[in-house]
Amino acid sequence: MKGFVRKQPLLALCGLECGLCPMYVGKYCPGCGGGPGNQSCKIAKCSLEHGGMEFCFQCSDFPCQRYQEEDAVDFFLPGQKRNWTLEQVRQTGVDVYMKDLSQRMAILNRLLEKYNDGRRKSLYTAAACLLPLSELQRILETLDNRKEEPLKDAAKAAAALLQEAADRLHLSLKLRKKSSKA
Repeated sequence: MKGFVRKQPLLALCGLECGLCPMYVGKYCPGCGGGPGNQSCKIAKCSLEHGGMEFCFQCSDFPCQRYQEEDAVDFFLPGQKRNWTLEQVRQTGVDVYMKDLSQRMAILNRLLEKYNDGRRKSLYTAAACLLPLSELQRILETLDNRKEEPLKDAAKAAAALLQEAADRLHLSLKLRKKSSKA
């Protein structure tokens, strides 16, 4: 979007953690932090109209209509954590939150490098977004302490540990998709 520049491209102004997005990781980011940004992003346009704040919580109208309800559909990242993320950034500050996010990004990269059999990217991304950092660290340590095994088995073990943690915390690691009913 012309005239729209982000200081923190790893964290969207709406609270999505772009640094964990498979599109960002793959260098194909269509969002507000990916170079010229997503031309159709209504939130980026709104930011420009309200003085170009870095995050929505800085707006005097926050929380506006966009944040009254959770998004019903996920695109590349789970969206149900956006409001929580914005509140955490507001409370802790950008620098503190970015340290947490960089640790999550490192864990996601490790999962993708060492435990991805080509079928787990969405699962690992959702887990990196939704599971507590301490849980992610524990799981990665458990995986790294396992004996060497074929990638298929390592990926299966990683997926099982992440899913067990999600089940214990009553979280879904599946992206919510648009209904195909017409």
